[in-house]
Amino acid sequence: MPTFDFDLFVIGGGSGGVRAARMAAQTGARVGLAEAADLGGTCVNVGCIPKKLYSYSAGYAESFEEAAGYGWKLPAEPQFDWAHLKSQRAKEIGRLNGIYASLLKNSGVTLVTGWAQLVDGHTVEIDGKRHTARHLLVATGGTPYVPEIPGREHIVTSDAMFDLDPFPKRLLVVGGGYIACEFASIFNGLGSKVTQLHRRAHLLTGFDDDVRQFLANEMGKAGVDVRLNCEASLIARGSNGLVVTLARGQQIEADTVLFATGRVPNTEGLGLEAAGVKLDENGAIAVDAHYRTSVQSIYAVGDVSTRVQLTPVALAEAMVVVDALFGKGKRRMDYEFIPTAVFTHPNIGTCGYTELDARAKFGEVTVFSSEFKSLRHTLSGRSERTFMKLVVDKKSDRVVGLHMVGADAGEVVQGFAVAMRAGATKAIFDSTIGIHPTGAEEFVTMREPMPG
Repeated sequence: MPTFDFDLFVIGGGSGGVRAARMAAQTGARVGLAEAADLGGTCVNVGCIPKKLYSYSAGYAESFEEAAGYGWKLPAEPQFDWAHLKSQRAKEIGRLNGIYASLLKNSGVTLVTGWAQLVDGHTVEIDGKRHTARHLLVATGGTPYVPEIPGREHIVTSDAMFDLDPFPKRLLVVGGGYIACEFASIFNGLGSKVTQLHRRAHLLTGFDDDVRQFLANEMGKAGVDVRLNCEASLIARGSNGLVVTLARGQQIEADTVLFATGRVPNTEGLGLEAAGVKLDENGAIAVDAHYRTSVQSIYAVGDVSTRVQLTPVALAEAMVVVDALFGKGKRRMDYEFIPTAVFTHPNIGTCGYTELDARAKFGEVTVFSSEFKSLRHTLSGRSERTFMKLVVDKKSDRVVGLHMVGADAGEVVQGFAVAMRAGATKAIFDSTIGIHPTGAEEFVTMREPMPG
C-alpha cells in the first residue's frame, strides 16, 4: 500500500472545508487543510455573516422611524457612523476567524497557508511544497461573476461592499438575485439613494412569482428605485462620479456601482485539468451522488460543485463525505424542502416548491395566501405589509410549498421547515393552535383557497 502524508487533504477553508476537516480529524484521520485567505470563506468574511450584521444596522433606521408612533421622542436626528459599523464588523469577523483556527487546531488538523494546486489524484502543491493524501476534497466555493462590459474596471462586487470608503450617497446595483436585492435593501436603509437595475421582468429568478412581485413592490415603497427590463451597457467616470449608460440610452450617475450578477464556481488555478477532474456544463466540478469527481480519490462539496449554493448545504455535504470515508457510510443528503431566507427589507423565507414548480411536479395543487399589515405597523406609521403563501398537493394534502415576505421571515420559516420535512399536511397545519398575536399564526389559520 502506498504511504501518504495525510488520509484527507482539504482545499479551501470555508464552511464546508472546515467542517469536513474537523469531523474527519475527530475520527482519528490525519487531515490537512489549505487556505490562502481568511478562514471561514465567503460566508464568514464577505457573505452571510457581515451581510446580516449590516441588515441589522439598516433595520435600526426603520425602528427610529417607527418609534414616534409608539410614544418615543428622540432628542435629535439619529446619526449613522459608517466607519464605526465597519470597525465593529471587522472585530466580529476577526473573532470568528480565530474560532475557526482554534477549531481546526484543537481537532488536530494541519493548517497550511497558501494556494493549493492539484498535481494528481493524491498530490497537492502549495508554495512549491508537495503534500500527498489518500483522499482530496475540493471546497473552494464560488466567486462573483462580472460580465464583459466597457468600464467594468470601475465597478465593485459584493466582496467589496463591506469596506467601501467613503459611504456611497448614490448606489447603483446591477442584478436581480438575492445578493443584489439584499444590498439594495441594506444600503437604502443605511441612507444611500439606491437604484437597482435588472435585465429581466421580475426580481429573484427561481422564487415564487407572488413573492417576487410582492418584494419588488415593498422595496419600491421603502425607497429603492427598482428598474426592470433594464440593462447597463457602459460605465465611465464623469465629473460628478460614475456615469452608467443603459442599453436604451438613458444615463444614471452614482458614487458606487455594484455588479451582483451571479456567482461562479471558484475553480481557476486549482490544477483541475492536470489532475483529470472534469467540469460540468456550468463550469462546476462534476460530482456523483457521493460527491466523488471523475478522479476516484478526489471529492468536491459546496458552491464549487453547485448543487445548491447555501452554506448549510455545504456543511451537510461535507458530513456525507466524511461519513463515507471515515464512518459507516450511511449519511445521505436530501435536497428537497431546503429552507432559505433572503435578508431584504422585508425579509423573505421560503421552503419547498414554488406554485409553478409544484403544479409541474404534483399536478393539482391548492393555494392559500394572505396579505396583511402586521400588528406592529398599526401604530408605527409605516405602510409595510406581510405576505404568506401555502402550496398544497391536492392528492396527499401535504404542504409542499411555504413562502413568506415579512419581518423575521427566516426565523418563522425555519420552524415550519421541520414540519414540512416530516410530511405535514394542510389538515395538520389547520389543527395546530396559533401563537397570538403573531404574524406566524397566519400559516395555521388560512382556510380559504385561492380560486383556480
